[in-house]
Amino acid sequence: MSTGTEHAEGGISKQVTFTVWFSLLGLTAVEVFLGYEQLELKLMLTLLMGLSIIKASLIIAYFMHLRYERRSLALTLMPALIFVVGMLFVVFPDSIRVLLMKIK
Repeated sequence: MSTGTEHAEGGISKQVTFTVWFSLLGLTAVEVFLGYEQLELKLMLTLLMGLSIIKASLIIAYFMHLRYERRSLALTLMPALIFVVGMLFVVFPDSIRVLLMKIK
């Protein structure tokens, strides 16, 4: 059964598409603004990574249509997400070490 915001075939309406698109545009503008601010490195990385996760979630949910899929399909992607986040934490210490070497 379809609601007012989705089509019978499981797609999303133009209104939802534009709302998500403008939300992504706004989040990108916030990220660009934060890029020019002089914030502490840890705070900057935390904010940008959080915003990126929110943007990725919106893209996956609406443009890859996982919002309308079975819950089990979405849960199968969780191990991949955990792996990617784990790999990011493996690489972050090296990037900070290289940054500190350039400062000295």
